[in-house]
Amino acid sequence: MYKMKLHTKSFRLALAFSLGLFWCSSSLLAQDQKDNKQTTQQTPDGQQAPTPAPAPAPAGLELSADQAVLDAGKALFEGNCKQCHAVDKEVVGPALAKVYDRRNLPWLINFIKYPQKTIESGDEYAKALYVKYKQFMPNHDFLSDAQIVSIISYVKNGKHGDGTITVGPENPVKTKQGVSSGLLTAVIVGLSIMLAIVLGALFLMAATLTKYLRQAKGLSTEDMEVLEPEWRLGDMLRSRSFIGIVAFLFLGLVTKSGLESTLAIGVQQGYAPTQPIPFSHKLHAGQYEIACQYCHTGVEKGKSANIPSANICMNCHNAIKTTSPNMQKIYDAVLKDEPIQWVRIHNLPDLAYFNHAQHVKVGGLACENCHGDIKEMEVVQQVSLLTMGWCIDCHRKTDVNKQGNGYYDKLVKLHADKSKKPLKVEDIGGLECGKCHY
Repeated sequence: MYKMKLHTKSFRLALAFSLGLFWCSSSLLAQDQKDNKQTTQQTPDGQQAPTPAPAPAPAGLELSADQAVLDAGKALFEGNCKQCHAVDKEVVGPALAKVYDRRNLPWLINFIKYPQKTIESGDEYAKALYVKYKQFMPNHDFLSDAQIVSIISYVKNGKHGDGTITVGPENPVKTKQGVSSGLLTAVIVGLSIMLAIVLGALFLMAATLTKYLRQAKGLSTEDMEVLEPEWRLGDMLRSRSFIGIVAFLFLGLVTKSGLESTLAIGVQQGYAPTQPIPFSHKLHAGQYEIACQYCHTGVEKGKSANIPSANICMNCHNAIKTTSPNMQKIYDAVLKDEPIQWVRIHNLPDLAYFNHAQHVKVGGLACENCHGDIKEMEVVQQVSLLTMGWCIDCHRKTDVNKQGNGYYDKLVKLHADKSKKPLKVEDIGGLECGKCHY
C-alpha cells in the first residue's frame, strides 16, 4: 500500500515538474520573440532629424567626399528634400542621381533657393521641369550655399538606402544586441523533445504498473481504491474545496475588473475618432516617407506639435490628386480661409505640462516613443497610456541625451563623480512634481 502511494506521488511530481518545465520554456520563447520584435523596431526613414548644425563648407564650394560634409548633407536631405525627392527614383519630383552632371553648382544653388524665380526668368531647363511635374518647388532660401553643396555631395558620394535611421545628429537608433534567436529556439526545441520523451516514459511506466497491479491478487480495498479511484461529478461539485475555489476565482475576477475600470477612468488608449477628411499616415509617412516635422512644424520649437494648416497640404496637392472629393474639402477651407476641424486624439489634462521641443529637440526622442508606429496607421489612434505612471516609468528608464548637448555637461560631470550608472532623466529632476505640475 505504501509503495503504491509512493509510486503514485512520484508520478504526479514528475508530471508536474515536466509540465512546469514546458511552461517555462514556452514563456521564455514567447518573451524572446517579443523582445526581438521590440528591440529590432527602428524609427522610420520618414522621421526628420533635429535641425542639424551648419554644414561645414567644402573648400571653394565644391562637391566633397568628406564624411562630416556627407553627414551634414544627409541630415539636411532627410529634413528638407526627402518628402519630394529620392536619389534613384522619382517621387513627387525628379530623381536626383547625376543632377550634379546635368547642371553646374551655381545653377543648382540658385534653383534650390529660388525655383519659381528661376522658372519665371525663362530658364529652359527649369521651365521643362515645371512642365513635366506641374508644380513649383518651395523656396529653400533659408539654406546657405555650403549647406546646399553638402546636400548635393551627399547625393553624389553618400550611402543611400542602407537602413541607418537618424533620430538626432549624434543619436542613431541602434538595434539591441542579445542572445541569438536561432540558438535560443534550438534550445527550446531540444528541451521540448526531451520533455516529450520524459512524459512518454512516465505514461508508459504508469500503464505498465497499473496492468501489473490489476493482475496481482490479494490487494486490499484501499489498494483498489488507489488503483481504480471512483470519480463522481456530483460529489466534486458539492465539495467545499470546489465551491471555495470557484468563489475565490469569482471574487478575484470581480476585483480585477473593478480595479481595471477604476484605473481606466480618463485613459483614452485606443481612441481613434473619425476625422473630417480621411488622412492616411500609412500612405504619407509610411509609403511616401514624409517626415512628421514637415506637417507638424512646431514639434521642435515649442510646447505643441501643431496640427497642419491647409496650406501645408497644398504644397503637394496643388498638383497631386487634385480631383479627389476629399481634396475639395481642403480647397474649400483655403478659399474660405477657415481651418479644417480636425479632431484631437492625444489630449493631456490641463493640470499636466508637456513640451514637445524638450522631448524631441533636446531629448532626441522619436515620435514613435509615444505615438506608436504611425507609419503603419490608416487611422491614427492613441497607442500609449499617457498616464502619470507611464511618464514616470519612462523618466526612470530613459538615458539623458547628452551627446553634443553642452547644457548637460556639468550635470554629467557631477553625476559621474557619484555614480558609474548612466545619467537618467530621473537624475535631473524628471520625477519632481513641479516639472509637470505648476
